[in-house]
Formats: sequence, C-alpha cells, structure tokens
Amino acid sequence: MRFLTYLLLLAWGHSHAQKQSTYKLRTIAFYNVENLFDTINDTLIFDDERTPDGSYHWTSKRYTKKIENISHVLSEIGSGKSGTSPDIIGLCEVENRKVVQDLISHPNLLDKHYGIVHFDSPDARGIDVALLFKKEAFIPISFKSHRLLLFDELGERDYTRDQLVVGGMMDGEEFHFIVNHWPSRRGGTSKSSPKRIRAALLNKRIMDSINRIDPEAKIISMGDLNDDPRDTSLKKVLKTKNRISLTDTTGIFNPMDKMYKKGIGSLAYRDKWNLFDQFFMTSNLIEQAQSGYTFWKAGIYAPTFIRNQSGKYKGYPLRTYSGKNYTGGYSDHFPVYLFLIKRMN
Repeated sequence: MRFLTYLLLLAWGHSHAQKQSTYKLRTIAFYNVENLFDTINDTLIFDDERTPDGSYHWTSKRYTKKIENISHVLSEIGSGKSGTSPDIIGLCEVENRKVVQDLISHPNLLDKHYGIVHFDSPDARGIDVALLFKKEAFIPISFKSHRLLLFDELGERDYTRDQLVVGGMMDGEEFHFIVNHWPSRRGGTSKSSPKRIRAALLNKRIMDSINRIDPEAKIISMGDLNDDPRDTSLKKVLKTKNRISLTDTTGIFNPMDKMYKKGIGSLAYRDKWNLFDQFFMTSNLIEQAQSGYTFWKAGIYAPTFIRNQSGKYKGYPLRTYSGKNYTGGYSDHFPVYLFLIKRMN
C-alpha cells in the first residue's frame, strides 16, 4: 500500500502556511487479454482452433509466453503511482478458471496473493469474464453471474458472456464491482447495437437493484463494452455523464468520455481509435467531501513495450496474433485503470 502526500496551501490572514495531507491509494484495472485459451480441446465449447492441432497452432510454448506477457502487464499497471500491481483487476476473454489460476501463479504476480472470482459463461466462443482481487485489500462477500439473454432474428438463443457482480469490503468500505464483456460489433455496428443496448439495460438493472438495497452503495462497472463512451448504450440507456458537475446524486459518471473526445483509445481498427474499455461509477465516488474512497483519475496503460514499434500498425496494441499469423504479443486492447484515494489526515 502506498500513501500519497500532497502539500496543501492554507491561507491564514495575510500569511500562508503549508500542511501535508496523506492519501491512501487503491488501483482498479481492466484488461481484455485477447483469447487467453489453454491448449486442451474442450468438447463443450468451440475452442478447436486454439489447440496445438488447430488453425492457430496454439502450443504450450505459445501459451506459456502469453501467460508471461499478460502477467507482466498486470504487474505494472498503475505501479508508477502505487508502487505495486492493481488491487482489483477485471479480465475478459479468458477461457476458464485454469488459465486465470495460471496467470496469478506466474512469478510476475505470485507474491501479490490474488484471489479469483470466476463463473463459466455460456458464450459460444467459450470465453468468460473474471475478477482478481488482492486478498490483503479486498474481502469478497457476495458474487453472482448475471445472464444476458439474447435471441437472433429466428428466435434462436444467441449465447454471450454473463455479467459478473462481486460485492465486498475494501478497507472497511463496501464496494460492488461489475465486470462486463458486451456483445461484439460482428455483422456491423448498427445491426449489432441492440445487443449492446440489452447489455446496458442489464447493467443498469444490476446497479439499480444494488442501490435499492443500499442507496449509499459504491459501484464501479468496468469492461470491454464494444461501444464508445458516446454511443447509445452509454448515453441513452445508462445516461452516463462526462463531468463531475453534471452528475447528480443518482447519476453515473464515466471518466473515459473526455479521453475519447480527445481521440484517445484502447484499441484501433482501420485507422480509427475506439475506447471500448471503460469504467463508469455511481456518483458517491466523485463526492470529494466524504471521508471514504473517492475517484481520483483514470487512464489507459499503453507503454512502448505493448505497442507495435514499426510498420503500418505502428503505435497499435501488439497482438498475440495478426489474423492467424503468430506475433507473440500481448493483446489487441490496451488495459485501462483508475485510482481511488482516501484522505488519511
């Protein structure tokens, strides 16, 4: 745990004095890890391509490299301020609990003592979401996987990822974290938009149900939404606000909105940056007068080593695969993070 110290200037008549204020810092992160599959063919899901004999030639050597790469990234997120890895990490595109266990058991993360909350989703591709938490920082009390029911034009079930909700205590304060991986834009943005609107509606129902039980509940929702901050799912359904001054007591604040307006993104496609990886939160996390944890700032973790260094895609995320060509990188997304701070004096 790191404590941040700031100098606050206080006016005393015509003179000025300096008083140091110390803040406790916690880091929350989210990372789409781009198809973190093991090498075993699971007959219950469509993972055949990501096996040693599959079209991606997904071998144990490549899997081990992927675990090393992702665990390295996770160990570094926010460390410039916190001096350590994040306290809470949301993940998406993980095949099962085993790959998550392999991730936290890597030497890059082993001494951080992460716990796991994971449920198998019915997603057709066999990918899930998960939550990692440092056992010294967060004590889970409740966890539930909420199913997103979708149907195609013929009324057939369209299987996708569940939304994971974890409630617990962080330094004596109750928090709820929601981990999302909303339906993709496959088939076109407009055609697929209703699916993400349904995902947003489910997320809103979850947040509302938590707030009905506890109006003071602190909720942070995170994930790969496959929508940008200005899209209908965020602006019209969740009614997210991009400025603290515009967020009322029942509103939802999205710190990623301003980044997107500046052209900052977490992934790139056809020379356009998107900011699909987002956080949004209840307004009590931006009330600076309270004594508990409040939102400080958010960012995108995009150091040089996880970017393409040359060529047509210079500056883009350095992927594990480009098409079906193995590139040995990290992910097609950059991770995102936010800092929570609590004044100690």
